[in-house]
Amino acid sequence: MNVTEYAVSSSDDAAWVRHAVGQLEADNRRTADTHLIRLPLLRFEGITLYLKDESVHPTGSLKHRLARSLILYALCNGWIGRDTVLVEASSGSTAVSEAYFARMIGLRFIAVMPRSVSCAKIGAIRSHGGEVYFVDSPTAIYAEAERLARETEGHYLDQFTYAERATDWRGNNNIAESIFSQMAREQNPVPAWIVCGAGTGGTAATIGRYIRYARHDTRLCVADPEGSIFHRHYGDRRIRSLPDGCTSCIEGIGRPRVEPSFLPQLIDHMIPVPDAVSIGAMRAISERLARPVGGSTGTNIAACLQIIAQMAARGESGSLVTILCDSGQRYADTYFDDDWLAARGIAWQPYAERMSALLDDRPEDDLSRHMSAFAA
Repeated sequence: MNVTEYAVSSSDDAAWVRHAVGQLEADNRRTADTHLIRLPLLRFEGITLYLKDESVHPTGSLKHRLARSLILYALCNGWIGRDTVLVEASSGSTAVSEAYFARMIGLRFIAVMPRSVSCAKIGAIRSHGGEVYFVDSPTAIYAEAERLARETEGHYLDQFTYAERATDWRGNNNIAESIFSQMAREQNPVPAWIVCGAGTGGTAATIGRYIRYARHDTRLCVADPEGSIFHRHYGDRRIRSLPDGCTSCIEGIGRPRVEPSFLPQLIDHMIPVPDAVSIGAMRAISERLARPVGGSTGTNIAACLQIIAQMAARGESGSLVTILCDSGQRYADTYFDDDWLAARGIAWQPYAERMSALLDDRPEDDLSRHMSAFAA
């Protein structure tokens, strides 16, 4: 029997599972919903950008929702008992959140991660009592996580497979329901677009399903690092992996292979974003918000600005919502380190200047010179 699918059968374990689920639910009730930040764009009359700020979760990122859902899913499927070791393959943020929840219910947690993950994320996992197991190749995380789960007789949480099904996309405070609820009294309550990234594909699946379920006239765009597989697969379903891996430096989104939770049929549009553009947009939106945000938020913002520019050119108005995935404090020694970026040949400065001009809250008649930010 697969170690990830054994059943908890004893009455003691059943009582423990009830207690563990109760702990997770109690923690959720103590945690307020995340903020929706309104960002007027005076240079684009009639268009408003909103940021769903997932960085305010107790574990600091969008992945807090996923981690809770994955562990609840495993508990309620009978895959986790009081002595189960939890194992995950991760690029960082999901593992931070899973370590938090594992400690809450008294379980050992092991994260299998590439060595390239930021030091801040590694420290956060360990601060929540998690253990870190490094691999040299990002593509090796899956097999190593499965091996460790077998050797410890534990459970491989497998976010890449279960992300799209662990979340209740019809409601239960999922991110899509939260967005539409918070937008209800805005001038344009039904967004023209929602823009998100894809790491597992789970967030896009939840939003795409909810849009259809709630019968909203909203389109879903996924912003993808240029070096990722997802936008290639979206254009040609026969392409399923990258022989040389994912070449992007943006953590948390983009993959070298098409993950099981990535459902392209739920997506209306994809925009590939070069790393330099993502970093430039990250720096620009950090300046506008007066606080640092992470690289994947920069990817989202770059895609939003491309859509906004196209809407403006067509004389359209409306609202867009995107996700502020995590804080830039986790990337002080990478994306906010000019020497680190220069060593990798990432020329972000011209894009930051152009993005700042587009995000500026002062109106300007001629924006044409800044639109070249999207020509990369």
